[in-house]
Amino acid sequence: MLWIALGLAALLLMVFLVVVIHGKIIYRQLPLIVRVLQEKPLFFVPQGKPEPDADAEHVEFPTTHDLILHGCYLRTRQPRKGVILFGLEHGSSRWACVPYCDFLRDKGYDIFAFETRGQGQSLSHAGYEPMVWVTEFELADYRAALTYLKQRSDVDARGVGFFGISKGGSAGLHIACDDLFIRCCVTDGIFATNTTMVPYMQKWISTYARSHWIAGRLPMWYYRYASKLSLKQTSSERHCSFPRLEGRIDRLAPRPLLMIHGDADTYIKPAMAQVLFDRASAPKELWMVAGARHNQAFQLAGDAYKDRLLEFFDRHLAELPRVEVACG
Repeated sequence: MLWIALGLAALLLMVFLVVVIHGKIIYRQLPLIVRVLQEKPLFFVPQGKPEPDADAEHVEFPTTHDLILHGCYLRTRQPRKGVILFGLEHGSSRWACVPYCDFLRDKGYDIFAFETRGQGQSLSHAGYEPMVWVTEFELADYRAALTYLKQRSDVDARGVGFFGISKGGSAGLHIACDDLFIRCCVTDGIFATNTTMVPYMQKWISTYARSHWIAGRLPMWYYRYASKLSLKQTSSERHCSFPRLEGRIDRLAPRPLLMIHGDADTYIKPAMAQVLFDRASAPKELWMVAGARHNQAFQLAGDAYKDRLLEFFDRHLAELPRVEVACG
């Protein structure tokens, strides 16, 4: 009986310590994580220069919450080989697509870019302010953009290609995983929720925790659990949900994916991009651009960047047989 009593006492002590440690971590760390989640980025966001009216079709189309989104449709200067939907980075205007895509227009591709709610000229609905993280509302806007493209009189029945930067790349890839109208995807600097949050949480807790002994011994599942709690609280404060790209990216296959990332990215570290890439199914390619920081691969790689994108879209979009793709 004595050994049983001692065992029960030890078990109760362990449970008590776990509860106390958990309470301290959640009490001290959770508000910090929630605050950081909602901070705005410090890097420069390009806005682009509006194209002349003769070269750009100004577009308006509806999305959820009775909102109207603004976009631009830029026709190719050559016989059309395909249509590419461009995903803007957080905070930029629709004209930011021009530096990235003008060379594609010269090679036979129409470009369509639009501003999600609360970005550029597109108004936001009451109670929601966009963050760097993809939410359910950006996904609704990308679905609306695809609906618009499917309903154009000059729709390409084969579908479209997708090219997106940072948050725009993440949001567009979400939708591509479930919509076969997107035939292939190129992303640059994308990120997901948990694969980005958990490594930073491990770093933050070592910085701010009073007990480094405890911080260094927390299992990975606990960080994932704390990540879910943080997103749940942020969802409540921001009145939105945060979809997980990690759980969807493998659905894109067998459509091809080209992921581009800077190997000097200090925001979304290369290891985070690698973990996300590993979750995707073939066919897929990962191009780590040497020396490039976040969203700088295009500027740093120059002609090599353009050549790789053009070869990708020529092979996976322009050469597709002209068959009907379901547009529903």
